[in-house]
Amino acid sequence: MLDSALVNWHLLAPLDDEERDRVLQAARPREFAKGEVVFHEGDPGESLHLVRSGRLAVRVSLPTGDTTTLSVLSPGDAFGELALLRDSHERTATVLALEPSGTLSLSREDFVALRRQHPGVEQLLVEMLARRVDELSRSLLEALYVGVDRRVMRRLLDLAAAYRRDDTTPVTIPITQDDLAGMAGATRPTVNQVLQRLAASGTVALGRGRIDLLDLAGLRRRSGL
Repeated sequence: MLDSALVNWHLLAPLDDEERDRVLQAARPREFAKGEVVFHEGDPGESLHLVRSGRLAVRVSLPTGDTTTLSVLSPGDAFGELALLRDSHERTATVLALEPSGTLSLSREDFVALRRQHPGVEQLLVEMLARRVDELSRSLLEALYVGVDRRVMRRLLDLAAAYRRDDTTPVTIPITQDDLAGMAGATRPTVNQVLQRLAASGTVALGRGRIDLLDLAGLRRRSGL
């Protein structure tokens, strides 16, 4: 059964009821175990995924041969939309499940058929691409004009939104400092210094492969948001 939260998902809002139902009916439920790869960087792109449950990491290869994490996806997010644009698309990142996760997968073939029958479905892709451009623009502005301390704090707040289950604190984020460094566009030693200062102030607590956010309000003030 489809998650009711997904039926009312913000990206489907521009569609009328019939168009939204057609999209959800055409999408195929997929389940992924912790550590399972949804697709690899360089794989042929054939489908869009809507995240129903769990959390997934988006990772890319670096010229050095290492990999870095760009973002963590949670329910309500989407990925792989470029596969809907052209036949020869190759995946630009690897996506893997950080925990048991579920998606709805919409193939390019099904999307093209839906678009022919229901032109309004085109708005789904337009909305997704517009959001992606907005995210990239904000990331570029941050990289140019926001200091590394605040970038680290803002990525922690992004992760808090992905992992927070209720209104209580602390929020435990099961992510490494290497992953956080990739998301903040900084080196691991620099991120460690920022985290140590936050820990000294009681804003966060550091553990092996995890960061506990103890004071979200204080973190938000320090981040400049």
